[in-house]
Amino acid sequence: MESNKSFFWTQGILVALVALVGSFSLGLMMLVKPNVSEAQSQPSINENIIVAKAGTRQRIEGLKATMLTSWQQQAKAKGFAYALPPRFLGATIQSAKLSNTQKVIALTFDDGPWPETTAQVLNILKQNEIKATFFVVGQNVKNYPDLVKRVVAEGHTIANHTWHHWYHFMNPQTSAYEIDQTTNLIFQLTGVKTNLFRPPGGMMHNGLAAYARNSKYAIVMWSSDSVDYSLPSVPRLINNVFRQAKPGGIVLMHDGGGNRSQTVQALPTIIANFRKQGYSFVTIPELLEIEDKEQQLIANKK
Repeated sequence: MESNKSFFWTQGILVALVALVGSFSLGLMMLVKPNVSEAQSQPSINENIIVAKAGTRQRIEGLKATMLTSWQQQAKAKGFAYALPPRFLGATIQSAKLSNTQKVIALTFDDGPWPETTAQVLNILKQNEIKATFFVVGQNVKNYPDLVKRVVAEGHTIANHTWHHWYHFMNPQTSAYEIDQTTNLIFQLTGVKTNLFRPPGGMMHNGLAAYARNSKYAIVMWSSDSVDYSLPSVPRLINNVFRQAKPGGIVLMHDGGGNRSQTVQALPTIIANFRKQGYSFVTIPELLEIEDKEQQLIANKK
């Protein structure tokens, strides 16, 4: 009997020791496990954040695409070409024939769209609530389509300045490509089919102007040249603009084709000085419409 007690006593101690060791081990595992679990869950949290950010970007891009599509549909519903008085189609225009009481001026920008500069010009125009006319080069339109879309979406007039901006003589086939390809790409991107054309360098006898005239484009030149393509100082550039400025005038500047930092710097002062002189700003189609109405009034009085 005594030996049986000793046996059960020994067994009880062993069971107690096993239970104690087991409890200690379980405690250690519980202490360690939260850290392991936290480390394992961290990638999942990061993944969720990344997925959320990607989803937000997709929603923003989708909203932008919807807005652009809606605008294009409205543009198509209103018509593809700018409404110009018929007598200007196929004509060459250097300025509008207006009385001195009609103090309006048209700002025009050539050779874009161009990285940085076009956006800077658009920002200045937007801050001053001004609409301008942009004569764009087809290959730049192809390279920077978002800038072209912004030009039109912000209410500016877009016009044709050929595909390559070449100066040399071109046969009718090459002239057709230079002009038609540019107009078609503008239409594909914005829904606007322009009927305004400006020959590179103002050259009228290398085949381009003849094709544009026969295709019933209004050939838009200028009456006030900033000469910004020669990179003058900012004060000189401003002086160039105002030297020949007049009511109904068309101002030539450049937002593309090279370094246009002087134009960007000069533009706010040019705008402010015109306003001090009592001028308001119009696009080329608006300018031609004002001339047409004024000429009709004069004709009716006679």
